[in-house]
Amino acid sequence: MGRKISYEEKTEQLIQPFIDAHHFELVDVEYVKEGSDWYLRVYIDKEGGITVDDCEVISREFNEVLDKENYIPDQYIFEVSSPGLLRPLKKEKDYQRSIGKLIDIKLYRAEDKQKEFTGVLKAYDEKTVTLAFEKDEEKTFERANLAMIRLAFCD
Repeated sequence: MGRKISYEEKTEQLIQPFIDAHHFELVDVEYVKEGSDWYLRVYIDKEGGITVDDCEVISREFNEVLDKENYIPDQYIFEVSSPGLLRPLKKEKDYQRSIGKLIDIKLYRAEDKQKEFTGVLKAYDEKTVTLAFEKDEEKTFERANLAMIRLAFCD
């Protein structure tokens, strides 16, 4: 297991009680390098959406844990954020919550001479995602070929 994954898993484990105490949902944790800086990002959500104050509360409380545990030797910037409207579907609960909703996908390799599709998420499993389109058409895509999958943004 790479250190990046290890840091993300340790962060999830340590932060979950804080998230639960405030009745938030832990959407994702990522440890990424952008330019010359490392970032430890925690994405949280709740019914009705997350506010800046919600992010500040978790950030303040969890900073003490990060200082105490000191499990990431690199210098990094810690951020707590809302996942935003255009967040990708990553976890089982993301897919479950999105059944029946309009989804955008982008593929690594074109199928039927196109790489981008928008349709209603009808089904998914470990290896595939099925979208429904107009005229009762359905298409199943291999998850290994998905470059991106997220809720469609409708104006």
